Amino acid sequence: MDFLAGCIGGAVGVLVGHPFDTVKVRLQVQNVDKPLYRGTFHCFQSIVRQESILGLYKGIGSPMMGLTFINAIVFGAMRMLGRDTPTNQFLAGAAAGAIQSVICCPIELAKTRLQMQGTGEKKVSGGRRLYKNSMDCLWRIYQREGLRGINRGMVTTFVRETPAFGVYFLAYDVQTRALGCEPNAPYTIPKLLFAGGMSGIVCWISTYPVDVIKSRLQADGVGGSTATVASATRPEGGLGGCSRGGLTSTLLRAFPVNAAIFATVTLVLTYAQEAEAGAGPATCEPLPPPPHQTQLQPQPQSQVSSF
Repeated sequence: MDFLAGCIGGAVGVLVGHPFDTVKVRLQVQNVDKPLYRGTFHCFQSIVRQESILGLYKGIGSPMMGLTFINAIVFGAMRMLGRDTPTNQFLAGAAAGAIQSVICCPIELAKTRLQMQGTGEKKVSGGRRLYKNSMDCLWRIYQREGLRGINRGMVTTFVRETPAFGVYFLAYDVQTRALGCEPNAPYTIPKLLFAGGMSGIVCWISTYPVDVIKSRLQADGVGGSTATVASATRPEGGLGGCSRGGLTSTLLRAFPVNAAIFATVTLVLTYAQEAEAGAGPATCEPLPPPPHQTQLQPQPQSQVSSF
């Protein structure tokens, strides 16, 4: 039931957060000398005006497809969590992030390519529409570039996901302990919402520069390495300068996505517990809301995460 609740919660999180993610990617990879968008809100307005509201949901099929696989990997890794300490939470989260990078990389590659397709156009003409959907995108990349093309950005994905998951779990564990988020404590759900949302924000801030490089590397599709892409950020003030693009939409996305996932997972588990008990309300176990993503993580308290 934890796994099912995590999948449902993750799907809701993707639906809520994908428009923000599309804006983030557009801002991260746009031409610095001739920017198409002035900022987060201008990007939102431009996409809706030029490409309709559906433009914000380009590439959503890819993260939806990956939910089950990522859940299976992350849940399996987190089941091995030993003693519940902040250090173990960080190590378990980092391990889960490292393992799921194998699935996350091609998923985000397809997502990024589709999000950039037809930029500024309401309808992409048949001759210019390179990818039909996420599977078609991955297949075409494989035909042109082989497995290396499918795994483009794997190193940066690994570098981003490993510390991000560790930081998220550590931040969440520290906050829930400080706030006293016990099952029977007052205001448990608001406390968990706050802890999950803030943990998502902290983990994104800690790894956002790497995410900028990953997005540019995967959207390029021509050539170059991680070092080449990173060095290209110098005219923008280095990683610190280029990280300003898309950061606002990322942080705006982090809190509502985590809140949506947490609320959904809690409701699913509550109704499931009520059904098993046969009568009477069930106790909602603490369940934190990936980055980003789309990453679901249980802990001894049946936790689920997506920053």
